[in-house]
Amino acid sequence: MSSKTRFAHFMAAALISVMVSVFVFPARIYALEEPNSVLPNLPSFIEAVKDGNPGTPRGIYVPGVMAYNIVQQPVGNANYVSADVAAVTEFRTASAYGNLGLLAHNDLAGSAFSQIKAGDTILIVYGDGHVQRFLVKSSERYQALQPLDPYGNFQELETGNTLTAVQLFNRVYNGNFHLTLQTCIEKDGNLSWGRLFIIAVPINDQALNALRLHRTGLAVIK
Repeated sequence: MSSKTRFAHFMAAALISVMVSVFVFPARIYALEEPNSVLPNLPSFIEAVKDGNPGTPRGIYVPGVMAYNIVQQPVGNANYVSADVAAVTEFRTASAYGNLGLLAHNDLAGSAFSQIKAGDTILIVYGDGHVQRFLVKSSERYQALQPLDPYGNFQELETGNTLTAVQLFNRVYNGNFHLTLQTCIEKDGNLSWGRLFIIAVPINDQALNALRLHRTGLAVIK
């Protein structure tokens, strides 16, 4: 298989892997769309997901929104997305491009993605318990113009611009290190009508503190 063919295969898998609805298996879920659900505090969540592996992301925590496990795709299966209602799936192909991609079905954990907005902080917990912070830069929504064709075109809902599947893949998974959350958009009963991508960039503690000050209307006096 040529490198071009392999790329097309991986790109297609990225865009269709969360299209299919699956049965919901019983599992504990932490997300605020559930009545009476309460998110764990961050220290408790870290203790629950860490397994000693420093290089593997094991949990995603968005204050006020979600606290989910992260599971990995089996080797050689870029289409795999967990059917666990309390888990998102690390996308191996994004890792191959030097970025972190997380997939989820829109009728399971992915249903909470739409609650994340620009300026929010996403925390990724690794197996050794260390936490990497990301700042959400954008939320991008696309209509799949040919929903069942992985090589079809996509129209950005905000601008009306049309992208090929390859262009969309490069836009959301290529470039400087960042985090991408991906799920599908349901419309009129069509679970694969569109795609939602949440794009977030790494943030250090100094920048995070500045963001918090800005949000509360405080100014740093030098």
